[in-house]
Amino acid sequence: MRLVLIAALLASAASGPVYAHETAAPVVQSKPVPKEQLLKPPADAVQYVVVSEAGQHGSQWRWQLPDGRTAYRWSQELRGWITEMDQVTTFGPGGAIDALTVRGVTTSGDAAEEFRVANGRATWKTANDSGEAPAGGWYIPAGGVGIANAPLMDALAAAGDAGLNFLPSGKGRMTFGPTQVIQGPGGPKKVQLAFVSGILPSPLPVWLDENKRYFADISYISVIPAGYEGALKQLRNAQEAATAEAVAGIAKRFLSPAAKAPVLFDNVQLFDADKGVFLPARAVLAQGGKIAAIGAAGSLKAPAGAQIIDGRGKTLVPGIWDSHLHIGDDWDVLSNMANGITSFRSPGTTFDRAVEATKRRADGSLLMGEPFISVIIDKKDPLAAQGAEVVSSAEEAIAAVQRVKAAGLWGVKFYTSMNPAWIAPAAAEAHKLGLHVHGHVPATMKPSEAVAAGYDELTHLNFVVMESMPREVIDKANTRQRVEGPARYFKDVDLDGPVMSRFIADLAAKKTLVDPTIVIFEGMLTQDGGKPQPAYAPYMGIISPVLERSVFTAGGYPLVEGLTRDDYRKSYAKMVQLVGKLHKAGVPIVAGTDGWGIELIRELEIYRQAGFSPAEAIQSATIVPARVVGADKRTGSIAVGKEADLVLVDGDPSTDLSALRRVVTVVSDGYVMDANELRKAAGYSGTPK
Repeated sequence: MRLVLIAALLASAASGPVYAHETAAPVVQSKPVPKEQLLKPPADAVQYVVVSEAGQHGSQWRWQLPDGRTAYRWSQELRGWITEMDQVTTFGPGGAIDALTVRGVTTSGDAAEEFRVANGRATWKTANDSGEAPAGGWYIPAGGVGIANAPLMDALAAAGDAGLNFLPSGKGRMTFGPTQVIQGPGGPKKVQLAFVSGILPSPLPVWLDENKRYFADISYISVIPAGYEGALKQLRNAQEAATAEAVAGIAKRFLSPAAKAPVLFDNVQLFDADKGVFLPARAVLAQGGKIAAIGAAGSLKAPAGAQIIDGRGKTLVPGIWDSHLHIGDDWDVLSNMANGITSFRSPGTTFDRAVEATKRRADGSLLMGEPFISVIIDKKDPLAAQGAEVVSSAEEAIAAVQRVKAAGLWGVKFYTSMNPAWIAPAAAEAHKLGLHVHGHVPATMKPSEAVAAGYDELTHLNFVVMESMPREVIDKANTRQRVEGPARYFKDVDLDGPVMSRFIADLAAKKTLVDPTIVIFEGMLTQDGGKPQPAYAPYMGIISPVLERSVFTAGGYPLVEGLTRDDYRKSYAKMVQLVGKLHKAGVPIVAGTDGWGIELIRELEIYRQAGFSPAEAIQSATIVPARVVGADKRTGSIAVGKEADLVLVDGDPSTDLSALRRVVTVVSDGYVMDANELRKAAGYSGTPK
């Protein structure tokens, strides 16, 4: 979750929850101010670049207007997603924001936002909400230009232990970390890492200059002054090392020898993932990192020193898998463990992070579920995936596959800008080396052609949908057409017609996996904004006030000209039907989120809507992914001799899948951990609803 949260802040996607004087605004499909009417930065504006390993994705600028107000501009294209906005901010005598205006467009639609202080009251209005509060705090916008948060960072650095009060609510403080000397246009420059509490659930990293003023945000997509791009890797490594040091103490506390003492779960409902059945009144003993015995309730004797947990009213399920969860930083993986995710597939992690995180998990200094990691391979192109291994020929693609194998990783993930002609030889090399092949479908290529070229799995349901799309959509699948095409056309596709029925049958015959991540499309296609999305509603009030306006209650994908939200909803409903048809036909489905992990149970709830039984939905997040990665002989189900990867939840998921959110106890590799303590360590303030 951590890296995505930082990205949300970079997008100025920040603020607080709904309060007595804050209400959801009526949803109005407004037209954003067009790019041509936005402010144009002058030649002497201070420029920051938005960059990743794949290259530069955009720029942000800051300059002073003649009347003394500060102007900002953001222009960016990230794999086809457009951000074009400006912001004008008025700062009061004490340095806090007195007024701001934001205009333009983001990937979530109209960026319009207004904030004003007058007569001792602060008022704000966005496309999704409006509110008011007594003046006196520092307003964190729900949107706007990322570097417009720099004055807040400057003020936090100057405030010391006293911190700053925020609007709509909350309080933040800054602590200081190590320094680095980097090279830039003016020669050596000393910068310092700092961490801000009170904005996100865990400390937010930010880099300051030698005067303790804002310098850069470093994440999987970074914002840094133009000319300092070469320092990106140095700063990221230093930031990750400092974060690792901070979180290592937490790992040591939970992964202590005492935590690996035997544990007996008695009087519990047991989910048998192998058979897909729920067994009442069972007892399970874990000892020495393995499941030692299973029997009727009350039939097992706890060995000396064992912890005994009463399971009345609770269900014991295998450790949960998220089959599409990119490794974030150490706070991210801690949060995942708190939600019962003891294993996951990370379909797109850089070599350095993959090797480093796996090593620290093995030595006990990182509290993380067991990862099965793929590396993204994409063609060198302006639309290449950030963090990808970029290649310029079939030979380079094969060499990249060989590097993945040499690093000891699990799979390769091809991306949307790949040359389709390179897929077959690269996939053949991957299969020869024993690697899994999955990914997005390259532009101009149909998913059936990708499967024929060697894909073992199609990633994201929109790329299954792509089989039925018009040629103009298929040919631009490396742009936003991969979402806009399905949103526009899929509602009218006949799933029983020859195109889709033949394709589904072929996927079933070849046992080609599908990783739907349909929860993404629920958020993108069905949500007007202003109220919590179904995936996030259970987490309102316990994770981060920053996210509640920016993400949890955000509007969906901007409407394409001529379509309504209801059109999008009809296309989404057809996608749910498609998941059901894939499952009924025997196509293996693995549950993943491509998010923060907290969306996983909503993914399973959507599978239930699509026709899965509760047991089948849970299997898609337990034994099925274990089989996919070849780990089912040792994990993925609760059986004697298997690894002790277990999750105790409050309630009965055989009738209510939402019980899987109410994690009580997590057992990973035999370590028994209290979920409340895990959530507290990860920055949560309570239990999901």
